[in-house]
Amino acid sequence: MAKTLKVRDLTLRDGQQSLFATRLKQENIDKLLPLYKDAGFYIMEVWGGAVPDSVMRYLNESPWDRLRECSRYMKGISLLSALSRGRNLFGYVPYPNSVLEGFYKEAIKNGLNVMRIFDALNDINNIKDSIKMINDLGGIADAAVCYTVDPKEEPKEPKKKGFFARLFGGGNDEPETPELIFTDEYFVEKAKEMERVGAKMITLKDMAGLVSPSRIFALMPKLKQALSVPVDFHTHCTPGYGLAAVLTGIIKGVDIIDTNIWWFGGGSAAPAIELIWIFCQKMGIELEVNMEAVAKIRKGLVEARQSLAAFDLNKDKWPKDFDEAYAAMPAEIDAEFDRAIKAATENREEDLLDACHKICLLYTSPSPRDTERS
Repeated sequence: MAKTLKVRDLTLRDGQQSLFATRLKQENIDKLLPLYKDAGFYIMEVWGGAVPDSVMRYLNESPWDRLRECSRYMKGISLLSALSRGRNLFGYVPYPNSVLEGFYKEAIKNGLNVMRIFDALNDINNIKDSIKMINDLGGIADAAVCYTVDPKEEPKEPKKKGFFARLFGGGNDEPETPELIFTDEYFVEKAKEMERVGAKMITLKDMAGLVSPSRIFALMPKLKQALSVPVDFHTHCTPGYGLAAVLTGIIKGVDIIDTNIWWFGGGSAAPAIELIWIFCQKMGIELEVNMEAVAKIRKGLVEARQSLAAFDLNKDKWPKDFDEAYAAMPAEIDAEFDRAIKAATENREEDLLDACHKICLLYTSPSPRDTERS
């Protein structure tokens, strides 16, 4: 039996937020929702983050109408999710439990199924009440472990030997190496604590795209071994790791991946599902999505992206059309997919990144590595 992989589609929330300043109008979403009904995504992220603020502030629309309309189309088909900053909800100040409970109650009443809850400092105290409330109200609490890396500090100045150390030996003048904070064990312990307080799902949330493939190679199995709830992997392509890191996560056993549909993927957003689909085809992994339906959404997203031209930094340099590029894919690029899979399996990061960047050069805009050189 083929391994299966669930997908959370970010296109209508994180995709447009990462690439187009969260300016996608309801009229464009209304055209896309009928196409989504046949796609069968496990989860669709449609709310939260900057959506409620931007919808009201810039589009003069109601975020509650957006949630209700998404629910009207997708109820019983895909779970709808939102992103919450825990005690801060969708803002930047802490709210009392009475506000949190009232808000979550209305959100679930209006169609929300999954609330992904995070605190930027991984402070469990700022998310545990939200986790309990979401569960008690009949929703699914998805707790996010925020990924980051330690500062790349220079070694501290060496401590000089004291008088007795110099006299009798002992001690040294070696520089002190800064102690690492964000180890694999740190993230695993945070995830375990989130599960203990009631999380029904854990997301490794890499908002800046900092997690390298080799780090995922080591960290993902540890998360899977330590947790009994499903693990989701969320990352971005900003520094050039995204596609390679997601491929590695799949190979190392992640349950759910976050992706965007073509025209709304890559760059500072999450990887495009179409490239992940090619990898899964080659590895014999069943992506639990109707890709024929995704192709219809992809065509609909052309008009949606055109409507966002004022906020599109690449409006004059779009990615290539996926269907045309896939049909004309040369043998040497097809071989790069195979090389990437082999390199990810063997944890050869340089080869993996090189292969993924060559794939991106064919299908999308120049890879981050080439952008840095120009």
